[in-house]
Amino acid sequence: MKSLMRIAAILLIGLLQGCSDTPSLDFVPEDGVILAFGDSLTVGVGASQKDSYPSVLARLSQRRVINSGVSGEVTREGLKRLPVILEESQPQLVILLQGGNDILKGKDIGLTKANLSGMISMIQNQGADVILIGVPEKKLFSDVAPIYKELAVEHNVVLLDDTLSGLLKNNKYKSDPIHLNVVGYQKLAEVVYNKLVDVGAL
Repeated sequence: MKSLMRIAAILLIGLLQGCSDTPSLDFVPEDGVILAFGDSLTVGVGASQKDSYPSVLARLSQRRVINSGVSGEVTREGLKRLPVILEESQPQLVILLQGGNDILKGKDIGLTKANLSGMISMIQNQGADVILIGVPEKKLFSDVAPIYKELAVEHNVVLLDDTLSGLLKNNKYKSDPIHLNVVGYQKLAEVVYNKLVDVGAL
């Protein structure tokens, strides 16, 4: 009887582990490449280049982190730009922070989601892992737009869902209404770094 109970317990633990909401990622070796792909929040508008979140993440992780941000870029443009960047950089991991300009400009949210979905699929098809950073809706003190959680589930990717919206709700982390400051980018990089450690990428 005890043996049966032990076997049942082991099976239950395995089942629960298999249902984990957070996927694990492949380890990024010391000579590996992390690609930070996005818009002005990736560029680091509101701080100097050395204080952008990719630069801070590079120092924390001791990995090469490529800053591939383009200010003002919408997801339609990012989807077109991504293939060349992936081919040139050959990353093991991509941190995707896109969609803010679509939301600010009132773009069709369904098309925004489709563009982001195309980017995630493209990255995964190349063999790289994805971390998706959710962008808040166009409302005062808003939470992350629902499409990011939907994409995370549909593509089984790691999502930082409330990190950016939380930082943008606090003036001490902002250089203007839509960009972070030095402290904000530092916080963002720290959250990304800790998540990478948690999911086994570092």
